[in-house]
Amino acid sequence: MRNVWQELSGLLLPVACAGCGRPRTELCAACGGALLGGSARRVRPSPTPTGLPAVWAAAPYENAVRAVLLAHKERGALGLAGALGRALAGCVRAGTGPLGVAAAPSGSGSPRAAAPLLLVPVPSARSATAARGHDPVRRIAFTAARELRRAGLPTRVLPLLRQRRAVADQAGLGARQRRANLAGALELTAAGERLLRRGLLRHDRVILVDDLLTTGSTLAEAARAVGEGRGGDGAPSVHGGCRAAVVAASPSAFEINRN
Repeated sequence: MRNVWQELSGLLLPVACAGCGRPRTELCAACGGALLGGSARRVRPSPTPTGLPAVWAAAPYENAVRAVLLAHKERGALGLAGALGRALAGCVRAGTGPLGVAAAPSGSGSPRAAAPLLLVPVPSARSATAARGHDPVRRIAFTAARELRRAGLPTRVLPLLRQRRAVADQAGLGARQRRANLAGALELTAAGERLLRRGLLRHDRVILVDDLLTTGSTLAEAARAVGEGRGGDGAPSVHGGCRAAVVAASPSAFEINRN
């Protein structure tokens, strides 16, 4: 019911840019440029948690980008999912590189279709999803997948992770506290375990997706859960493990990687 009201309110109430408040537009050109105007870049928080996969982000989490993400996530501005999904799709393309291109079988000159990319959203707590009336990360992931398919890159969204126990609110927690809060909190769903057993889940095609990277603890835990499901130690590698893409990351994560 809340989703219906959110959709109707977007039609009936005055619209203002989620990034700056400019009237009569949900996302103005300037704020859209802050989100989508740059190239996706590799980011790395400091300290870097053990097991964090390679992560790409579209923009620093500040100013207009921060406001847009919060408007979509907490205030139900669902129309912003299109721009956020395009930003995430750009990060997926940057992170996959040659993995997203159709390859030829070994010893053969004839091409074959690449296996689809598998976008695995980081799960939200059920209570948070119920309070918001939607799952923001999953919504952005589906939008990104559509964008990638339009560009000719086979992509699916597979919600393969779930919370196995309750976690505390992360707001206000430092990097060490977040790692402790999330340790062992995620696991594969029954469907994910079946795909692994049947050999239908290629880890080099898995892209973990989230809206935001701060300390990296959430993505490191997600990578551990995926890696543990394959019977390994959970530590990803560039060639054989999963990768990750987020819409935004802490500004310091961009600066550290630049240096």
